[in-house]
Amino acid sequence: MGRKDASTSRTPVDQYRKQIGKQDYKKTRPMLRATRLKAEAKKTALGVKEVALVLAAILVFLLAFYAFFYLNISNEVDLDLDPDEN
Repeated sequence: MGRKDASTSRTPVDQYRKQIGKQDYKKTRPMLRATRLKAEAKKTALGVKEVALVLAAILVFLLAFYAFFYLNISNEVDLDLDPDEN
């Protein structure tokens, strides 16, 4: 019966280790949460590469739009001028 009683009670070393484990868990829990939130924010955030690609696409679209109207207006101006009128 002596062994059964000894197994249910914890030794001071085991109690000390358990206390340290609880304290470490309390310390690391907010740190783990912050790390998880930072990782999620990093996944959802736009990177520099994506922003640069979007800006480049918008710039190309605007240049194409400008070139289209520039060429249309320049062709109309050339048609309006007759060499005989000068």
